[in-house]
Amino acid sequence: MNPISLPIAELKPALVGLGKVVNPRSSLPVLQHVKVERTTDGWIALTSSDLDRFVTVRLEQPSIGPAMAVLVPHEQLVQLAKNSDRNEHLLIDPTPGGPVIKFALAQSLGEQKVKPIPLTEFPVTPRIQAEAIPLPPELRRSIHEAMECASLDETRYVLTGTFIDASNPKAHYIVGTDGRHLYSANSFALPLKHSVLIPNNKFLGWKEFNNDGEWQLKADDKTVQISSRRWRFVTKQIDGKYPDWRVTVPNPSDAKTHITLAPAKLDALIKLIQRMPCHDPDKYQTIGLECQQGQFMLLGKDTSETPWTRVPVPDAKVEGQEVSIFLCRRFLIKALEYGLNTISLNEEINPLRFHNKGRQMIVMPLRSDGPASRQSATPQPATANLPPSRSVPLRAPPNQPMITHPTSEGPATGEPKCATEEVIDLTLLLRDKLNEGFNLLRELSIKLKAINRDQKTSSRELNSVRSTLRSLQGLKL
Repeated sequence: MNPISLPIAELKPALVGLGKVVNPRSSLPVLQHVKVERTTDGWIALTSSDLDRFVTVRLEQPSIGPAMAVLVPHEQLVQLAKNSDRNEHLLIDPTPGGPVIKFALAQSLGEQKVKPIPLTEFPVTPRIQAEAIPLPPELRRSIHEAMECASLDETRYVLTGTFIDASNPKAHYIVGTDGRHLYSANSFALPLKHSVLIPNNKFLGWKEFNNDGEWQLKADDKTVQISSRRWRFVTKQIDGKYPDWRVTVPNPSDAKTHITLAPAKLDALIKLIQRMPCHDPDKYQTIGLECQQGQFMLLGKDTSETPWTRVPVPDAKVEGQEVSIFLCRRFLIKALEYGLNTISLNEEINPLRFHNKGRQMIVMPLRSDGPASRQSATPQPATANLPPSRSVPLRAPPNQPMITHPTSEGPATGEPKCATEEVIDLTLLLRDKLNEGFNLLRELSIKLKAINRDQKTSSRELNSVRSTLRSLQGLKL
């Protein structure tokens, strides 16, 4: 029986994509394997799965031989491909004693045996009985932008996906939110009967998959499939009802102030924002937007006690009432990176709306921590020189539920606080301290994962050397 030939030039990138859903710590050994199959036409397909998600790739070069399928450990293929030249091939021979992987070794072939696992143990890839829906590049971009705005909090699982809202047949929406900012796009209509909630997965953002031609979508009430020319991603939909996201979107007619930024100046404005002083880089990364006497300015400061530094933004068109409002600069930068160059504001306690044509981002404002934001519009703000160029770390702020009316800044300067307001301030202070503790625990977890990953990498390399030595010992001269 002719073995299955896997060209290294195609196998290496294929294993990277397949590894996006392989769980090396799974309690089911079969989920650490790749299903390698050859069709009756000679086409070779490789599939990996974690039970909920399936990734399949079809290789470009067919292999001559009868239809067959075997299971091979993903890690074993990775090590052999890593130590092979891109012009070489791996041969998978399904012998009666189990699959054998053959590889180039000097002037002959080396062999590695594979512990046989019944093919029936590998999960069956779901088949969706629906017509494929093409996803044009503009729609694909909206899906990626919504994914970047989705929540990372597993306790709010329904928000960790990208929602395709098909409730309005004439205008479908792509939506993503983490409770503090929300993205939506509606410049399309798809032939979908039901809304789709796609779990976010790093495979969907993988460069190789995005450069493999047009995407096509299939979906039923439980499963969704996104495929390209050679790749196919199948996943279970998130089980749950997506919240009514429209209630958080302010009415565009209620906006009292509009700021229009020149599209060609957005990159320069992003760099300017990154250079602005930041007094709370480990918390909210607060930055202010101020419209005074027809001029748009950015507000920032080095410490909580210092006054706000005001930096005018050139080439910005301001229409409407004067207003000062504060938000997380990470969300401001993200909106500008998406090309949302119009900012609509109502009052400093209402959400900000960044928009451009059919795309928009709703951002919840932050409270100012000092009286500077309450200054009268009468004095002319002094223009300050920018501090030396520096990059503000864009650490994710703590997740908080999206609210329509955030807490105000409290009583005006000089007025005594009542007991209730003092209790509220104490609860806010306690919340900040708890968030700081959670951030430290998250950083510790990330560092521990990195150490564990390095240890596993060293162990795999040592096992690879041992396997090579065993192969050399069994080589007959």
